[in-house]
Amino acid sequence: MKLTIKITKPILLPHWSQDLCITIPRIVCGYLLAFNFGAAKFGMPWSPADNNLGLFEVAFWFPNDVAHYGGIFAIAPVFFAWMGAFSETIGGLFLLFGFQTRIASLLIVCTMLVAIFMQQINNGLWNCLPALGFLWTALFYLNLGSGRFGIDYLLTKNKV
Repeated sequence: MKLTIKITKPILLPHWSQDLCITIPRIVCGYLLAFNFGAAKFGMPWSPADNNLGLFEVAFWFPNDVAHYGGIFAIAPVFFAWMGAFSETIGGLFLLFGFQTRIASLLIVCTMLVAIFMQQINNGLWNCLPALGFLWTALFYLNLGSGRFGIDYLLTKNKV
């Protein structure tokens, strides 16, 4: 139980206004991941209707893209495609609400590293910028947690 609290409890900044300022990038990145980037690959109620995705279903083209990365990705492309889409969509939701922020951030960091180095790097730095932005944001929240304006704070504010 202590490990769960330690992972969940956010670091609070001295003033609530500082916590409010660091909440804005968390909400924006979480929203973009969950509702824009992830929803096109992973079946959620808000996924585009023309993608014909069932709940928690991965887009048909995504495992093929993942298989082209080679190595371990070619061995289990469906698993890695599902994990990547899950971490973008569900991890984005968790980031948006500040729930289990460090765990969601870790999943997002792993996914963005794969997106940068296995998919986008050959297309130039410009194509890497969205994944780099999500990577840096997730690294920030991996260290800090949700801050004062997240569910993690509400769950742990009375815990030692």
